[in-house]
Amino acid sequence: MSEAIISNGNTCPVCFQGTLHRRSKHTALEYKGHLFEQEQPGDWCDVCGEGILNGDDLQATEPAWLAFRGEVDREEGKALARIRHKLKLTQAEAAKLTGGGKNAFSRYERGEARPMPAVLNLFKLLDRHPELLDDLKEKLTAAEVLAGIRSR
Repeated sequence: MSEAIISNGNTCPVCFQGTLHRRSKHTALEYKGHLFEQEQPGDWCDVCGEGILNGDDLQATEPAWLAFRGEVDREEGKALARIRHKLKLTQAEAAKLTGGGKNAFSRYERGEARPMPAVLNLFKLLDRHPELLDDLKEKLTAAEVLAGIRSR
């Protein structure tokens, strides 16, 4: 463990009531509904539980955090691909439904880009209620026809 930023025994600069101690603390972070837990080194207050982390503390845990986020993003992409296949949509059709560019779904499914929450929510909804896809397609077609008439 690296050296303390503020030496052990100093008053906590967050709550001004506790004392900082150099140790590792079990921490949990949430990312897109998934929980990541790890032991985080730092200077931790014995009263409020807040911590002060230096660069070495963060570098010690960053690789695992980034790997976790990457895996969540890849799983999200796999779920989008699964739902898109279930709905019998091409990537271009899926992108058109969500207002994205023609290569958007390819990048989402490979985990190279993160889709907007609205895209994820729409596809989760369509996964549960695929019958809504016909309604969506009808409204999209009607909007395209209307846009074509207005552009003349």
